[in-house]
Amino acid sequence: MNKLPLLVVLCIATVAAAQPVYESSDRDGPVFSDIPSTGAREMQLPQTNLMDSPPPQVATQPAPAVAPYTAVQITQPENGGTVHSNTGLFSMAVALSPNLRTDRGDAIAIKLDGTVLPVRRITLQFDISSDEWQMAAKDQVEHQVEVAVVDRAGMALLIATPVRFYVHRATRH
Repeated sequence: MNKLPLLVVLCIATVAAAQPVYESSDRDGPVFSDIPSTGAREMQLPQTNLMDSPPPQVATQPAPAVAPYTAVQITQPENGGTVHSNTGLFSMAVALSPNLRTDRGDAIAIKLDGTVLPVRRITLQFDISSDEWQMAAKDQVEHQVEVAVVDRAGMALLIATPVRFYVHRATRH
């Protein structure tokens, strides 16, 4: 079975929609081209079969919009309060509305005395470790802590008002 005529017809059909097709002959048989040559005749091809595509599916129910965070506040340490710690270890608490959406990758980022701590928190009550204190705390009497709700990429979604506090270290007399 000779497949050449089928191949020629398929080629002609794909080209036919865009421009005329010319047929001429050489010693091997028919030659088809989109450029007229001496002795070539323009072929009258049947109209190309077209099929309508179904309309794109439109979502009937849009995905529910996630409500943005509306409030974030540092509740511990208290603004102007004193933290008692010899090592720098102290507890923090944050109030957030609505709840932290950890399923989306949201977290709490902390900045202590202007230095962003490397570990993000996924709970609203957590400790600042002695190592974090040593890394970030400035050698000063008053300290400042800030928190921000951040997305997976680290972009701030909501930032709390900073809290200023003091650290009391026990001394021997």
